Amino acid sequence: MAIYLDSNSKIIVQGMTGAEGMKHTRRMLAGGSNIVGGVNPRKAGETVDVDGKALPVFGTVAEAMAQTGANVSVIFVPPAFAKAAIVEAIDAEIPLAVAITEGIPVHDSAAAWAYNVEKGKKTRLIGPNCPGIISPEQSNAGITPWNITGKGPIGLVSKSGTLTYQMMFELRDIGFSTGIGIGGDPVIGTTHIDALEAFENDPETKAIVLIGEIGGDSEEKAAAYIAEHVTKPVVAYVAGFTAPEGKTMGHAGAIVSGSAGTAQAKKEAFEAVGVKVGKTPSETAALMREIINSL
Repeated sequence: MAIYLDSNSKIIVQGMTGAEGMKHTRRMLAGGSNIVGGVNPRKAGETVDVDGKALPVFGTVAEAMAQTGANVSVIFVPPAFAKAAIVEAIDAEIPLAVAITEGIPVHDSAAAWAYNVEKGKKTRLIGPNCPGIISPEQSNAGITPWNITGKGPIGLVSKSGTLTYQMMFELRDIGFSTGIGIGGDPVIGTTHIDALEAFENDPETKAIVLIGEIGGDSEEKAAAYIAEHVTKPVVAYVAGFTAPEGKTMGHAGAIVSGSAGTAQAKKEAFEAVGVKVGKTPSETAALMREIINSL
């Protein structure tokens, strides 16, 4: 089992013919993902050879879905055009849209999310500014290296892309059901809580790693949700203990003011509900290893 993405997923790539889109289409294909086409209105009707696989290019997401049965879109579109690409995916009611693009204006992300809500949230949005989602040995929709880990009982949800990769690599001998990089922007489509709910309901996921970082209150909300709704063991890591107050660090959402959004406040929120928090990613992985060995 996996959440949101599995071996039955049929993926299209919005922006496939661009440099980033083509590079990562190749990588997703190499990892076994079922890529069925791309979307670029200016190249509609063309066929692109990607490492021996002929992939059709469609003018719209709706057309791609109708022709291929696609149920996932990965969006590699420049920031200025990303909102339109996300809205197009929403209009087509594709079940899962993964926006990899970094640097989308917050106003655009907020408008796209509000539009999805208005349309009934028929599309699960992941991102933007994220590595996407991977269900090892089943499918990969995004930029996570497919060969760093295997299939197993751990669920992972992370604000940070690089820490997603590190955690999956450190626990590669145990393996993961699904790893989701939700992104660290102020407005994102899928939250820690969304992933926690899905992992709680997935019978193959036995334990959960949650990676947060300074800024906002996503982690505090997740801690409260865990206390009320999650029965599976959870360990956490919070990046940013040494970040200076009032300075934006890396992700657009990673800014603290006073005690709000600090790593210490998030750590305390998790520990108050029984979630162990590692001081480093490696220590967090060791905590998860102990849990798996005790199950």
